[in-house]
Amino acid sequence: MTLSAHAQDVYAQISEPTTKLGDLKKLAKPIKKDHDLAMELWSTGQFHPRMLAVLIMDKKRLTQEAIDQLVTDLQDHGSDERNRITEWLMANQLMKSKKTTALLTSWQHHPSPTLRRLFWYHQGRLRWTGQTPPDNTPDLLDSLTKDLATADPEVQWAMNFTAGWIAIYDPTYRDQCIALGETVGLYRDEKVARGCTPNYLPEFIRIQAAKVEAP
Repeated sequence: MTLSAHAQDVYAQISEPTTKLGDLKKLAKPIKKDHDLAMELWSTGQFHPRMLAVLIMDKKRLTQEAIDQLVTDLQDHGSDERNRITEWLMANQLMKSKKTTALLTSWQHHPSPTLRRLFWYHQGRLRWTGQTPPDNTPDLLDSLTKDLATADPEVQWAMNFTAGWIAIYDPTYRDQCIALGETVGLYRDEKVARGCTPNYLPEFIRIQAAKVEAP
């Protein structure tokens, strides 16, 4: 796609590798919503323009077909960039209307691992941020028990994250989630930087629960 003069001007401000995510948010604030501009920026295939694009998209135009195309486009990115773009898409667009939230909550068994990851990350994020989740915890735990060990790595992290926050949000399930982590052993041997919380479920739950429940 040949960029319009407006898109070229915006692109010139964010095309450098040194662009910061905070710069994108500042630039998006006066634009607010401009779906056509978003699609022009998206067409560049570059990380920062696509991050800005998801901030200024019109959620009313995010049909399942449109989202499927975005996900197809994202396969050109490495997993870190792809995850960051989709997480911004979820937080800034998909969770902002009942229609797109309904799509988000329908992706547990979607063929795309990227959308399955968003389903699980959304479920964990609801509990992490203290929002009232759907009454689906037993069903999620059944799926986690069955599928966590063999899930696609892109999805596996989000499933593990959700298991951790189920245990923290509702202590009724804490022993079950700790046992799941011990049985599967996911991330048990992961090296963790000093000051960071390990992903290994028993340790993740112990550390985060202590923070949440501290007086």
